[in-house]
This record gives sequence, C-alpha cells and structure tokens, in this order.
Amino acid sequence: MIYEMRTYRLKTGTVPAYLKLVGEEGIAIQRGHLGHLVGYYATEIGPLNEIVHVWGYRDLADRETRRAALAADPAWAAFLPKIQALIETMESKILRAAPFQP
Repeated sequence: MIYEMRTYRLKTGTVPAYLKLVGEEGIAIQRGHLGHLVGYYATEIGPLNEIVHVWGYRDLADRETRRAALAADPAWAAFLPKIQALIETMESKILRAAPFQP
C-alpha cells in the first residue's frame, strides 16, 4: 500500500470557502474515483491556509489509473476551476508505510 499526501497552500482567508466547495461537491467526485480517503485536514498551527489530504492506493499503477479516471470525469473538469482560483501552490508526496504500521 502507498499513500499520496497532497498539500495545497490557499490564498489567505479562503480555507472556509474551499472546504465548503469540496464538502458540498468535490469530495463525492473524488471518492468515486480515488477510493480510500485516509484523511482531509486544514492547518491550525504552523504554516496556515494549508489543506492536506491523504489517499491510499494499492500501488503506483492503481494511483495512476484512478487519477486518470478522475481527470477524465466531466464533473471533475467542471468543478476544478472553482477551487483552482483559491489555490496558490500544490505539492504531492508518495509515502510508503513502515512495515510495523497497523
């Protein structure tokens, strides 16, 4: 199993609007394609105005297939501009679980 940790730095003051959009529309589209959502977070201490979400995949091939399906979904293409206007930077990391992780 691998995990993808995506971190978005949002424009100052836009976290509530971003979370509302994702909660009301975007997360259902993502879950339909990406599958296993490990967690979705907003920072409170440290770098502010950040959103971090973690998705689990069987392997890199599974991630590639699922992300391609999401990108090809017209509903996702229609939704993306709504949140892209709020995002300043994006970062994606692929994490491999330690052998002793439950």
